[in-house]
Amino acid sequence: MVVVSGTDEVSGNTSLSPSYDRMKELREFDETKVGVKGLADAGVVKIPRIFVHPPDTLHDLPSHLGSIQSRRQTHLTIPVIDLQEAIVGVDQTEARKEVVDKIWQASETWGFFPVVNHGIPQTLLLETLEGVRRFYEQDTEIKKQFYSRDFVGEKVVHNSNYDLYSSPAADWRDTMYCVMGPQPLDPQELPLICRDALMEYSKQVRRLGIVLFELLSESLGLNPKHLIDMGCAGGHALLPHYYPACPQPELTLGTSKHSDNDFLTILLQDQIGGLQVLYQNQWVNVSPMPGALIINIGDLLQLISKDIFKSIEHRVLAHSKGPRLSVACFFTTGLQSSTRVYGPIKELLSKDNPPVYRETTIKEYTASYREKKFDRSSALAYFKL
Repeated sequence: MVVVSGTDEVSGNTSLSPSYDRMKELREFDETKVGVKGLADAGVVKIPRIFVHPPDTLHDLPSHLGSIQSRRQTHLTIPVIDLQEAIVGVDQTEARKEVVDKIWQASETWGFFPVVNHGIPQTLLLETLEGVRRFYEQDTEIKKQFYSRDFVGEKVVHNSNYDLYSSPAADWRDTMYCVMGPQPLDPQELPLICRDALMEYSKQVRRLGIVLFELLSESLGLNPKHLIDMGCAGGHALLPHYYPACPQPELTLGTSKHSDNDFLTILLQDQIGGLQVLYQNQWVNVSPMPGALIINIGDLLQLISKDIFKSIEHRVLAHSKGPRLSVACFFTTGLQSSTRVYGPIKELLSKDNPPVYRETTIKEYTASYREKKFDRSSALAYFKL
């Protein structure tokens, strides 16, 4: 049975009733194994209380038209970077140097930038999004076979909200987590309905990741292979997201404010919109562009670049339209065991320019990020010297 508990319509307060047992409702929702998609299919007109966010996280939503912040964000535009010259090769042509310079500027200021002419065919991008749609909209009983909260033992996991039991409010989103490397994933472990598309997209998006790490290395004044040799591209995971249409988008979020706990993220999103970045205390829309991919710097890249590159916070708004589809590619080995230690790149250090962060392993950083209950922001502060 799908849980369809209501909320206080005026304040969205989740604790008005002394009989409200949040943990019980979380378990009931989780045990259905149908996710937010199941709630949407059931035709809920009021979102369950577990999805209602505290007012302080909702005060600056764009629907508040009187907000100065909402009016100002329309004047800011994230620069789009054409990778055409970079995809051709690694020779130091003037055109390539211009691309490197633009990536450095975008990574230093925004931490987010769309790229075009990235080498992945638009037909594959559309096919990948369609494969994600097919997975989430297939028969529920088939989908339930992949439902789990074992992020260490399983390579393909489907659930709703990885931090369901620790966050102050659940997000209006379902996610599938597919570990594609460093050990190659057996294609048979992926759902048949989207297997071919995800395998091909994984191969091509990793190739693009290599190119981006080369460009980022050059922008730091290093050898193009420096970040790759450090293992930044050593592992990657695909996270296909599904955001159903929400009956009360003013009370919740599609994805709460957070930074990414990886080196680099490549995001494929459809044309629904809703992604925003927090830039200079303003929420700025990352508008969809046909054929474009969104690149964002992760916490670990900010750590090893000694704050030269910025991992900035972002969120996804809930929407009355839907479903919204996206696929994030995280370059990290996550919670997989590895003794490799990462710290500020030595070539960037000097007597007058000492380290900013202590060294850590990817597993330690990822665990610290996940253990910050009720706080989805960066874990970088815990590693400051």
